Amino acid sequence: MTTTSAFPAANRPVGQVIVRASHVELYRDGQEVLRDVDLEVAKGEILGIVGPNGGGKTSLLRLILGLDRPSSGEIELFGQPVSRFREWHRVGYIPQHAVAFDPNWFRPEDFAVARSATELCGLSGLEGRRVGALSGGEKQRVFIAKAIASRPDLLVMDEPTAGVDPESERRFYDLLGRLKDELGLTVIFVSHDLGVVSARVDRVACLNRTLVYEGPPRALHDEALLRTLYGGGTVTIAHSEEQPHTHGH
Repeated sequence: MTTTSAFPAANRPVGQVIVRASHVELYRDGQEVLRDVDLEVAKGEILGIVGPNGGGKTSLLRLILGLDRPSSGEIELFGQPVSRFREWHRVGYIPQHAVAFDPNWFRPEDFAVARSATELCGLSGLEGRRVGALSGGEKQRVFIAKAIASRPDLLVMDEPTAGVDPESERRFYDLLGRLKDELGLTVIFVSHDLGVVSARVDRVACLNRTLVYEGPPRALHDEALLRTLYGGGTVTIAHSEEQPHTHGH
């Protein structure tokens, strides 16, 4: 893994590896998007990916999901190259600004699964309401419930707290903990909320085309690391969930 000398990577996660990126590089229209990214995510971990806009965060998620192919290197899911992976029911995905559902036909047993996901996500009592009538935080939990209804092993989310109020954000992170504890779910998500990420994830990956740092989230309180990650600008990080969260670009 490529890191700055001042911020060495932590030891590799212990346990079954769910996602492995090995020397991944991505070029688009001749421009470098990702360079020499090495990353492993173990079963049951919550990994937060942070970094500046244009740093390759969404591109990395798309590679993990098989939506794009790396220019070089390899991505593995559950021990298989993503190009040959076929068990996509094991992976749930919530993209940025999810707004619509695919139409589905339901079997009787599907309703029981959906009810369980609804209860887990704290949506009981809202079953009869249209999605368009829900608040931002409620919509967010609906999309999470949809993603986990098939009981995936891995949940991937791109900026899931964008545009929601602080209380909905807090409930989202509480829900992540429940998904990990009750379902054994492995979670990867992109976020700009450095203060909350530093308090709520097991590991963090700091990405600016290459991995600047990967390891315990306490490193997000290191101003030198943040200056390196965000290109030398002034970056402030909130030190508790009650304080405003700021970030650099």
